Amino acid sequence: MADQYQFNTNEEKIVKDSHTKEIDLINRDPKQINEDVVKVDFEDVIAEPDGTHSLDGVWKLSYTTFTVSKYWCYRILSAVFGIPVALLWGFLFACISFCHIWAVVPCIKSCLIESQCIGRIYSLCIQTFCDPFFEALGKIFSSVRVALRKEV
Repeated sequence: MADQYQFNTNEEKIVKDSHTKEIDLINRDPKQINEDVVKVDFEDVIAEPDGTHSLDGVWKLSYTTFTVSKYWCYRILSAVFGIPVALLWGFLFACISFCHIWAVVPCIKSCLIESQCIGRIYSLCIQTFCDPFFEALGKIFSSVRVALRKEV
C-alpha cells in the first residue's frame, strides 16, 4: 500500500502542469540574460574625476536620490505595465510558436521532400549523360604525359 501511495505521489509530480510550478522569488534571472544589460548602479552612470568633486552632502544625496528613484520608478512601472506587457509577450511568443509548429516546419519538410526528388532526377541525369562523357575524356587523355624541365 505504501509503494502504491509513493507511485501515485510520483505520478502526480510527473503530471503537474508547467504553469503551476513555483518560481524563485530570490533569483529572478537564473539564466543571467540581463546580467550586463540593465544592471546599472550610480557609479556606472555618474562619476567625478579627481580634482572635480562636489560637496560630500550633495554627493551622498545624489547617490540616495538616484538609487531610490530608480528603485521606485522600476517598481511602479512594473506594477502598472508589467502584466499587460507580459500578456503581449506571451501572445507574441505563442503566435511565433504556432507559426513555427504549424507553418515553418511543415514548409521546410515539404521543401526537403521536393528537393530529394529533384536531387534524384539530377543525379540520374548526371550518371546517364555526364559520367560516360567524362570517362571517355579520361581514357582519351590518360596517355598524355607531362614533363617539367627547368632551363637555366
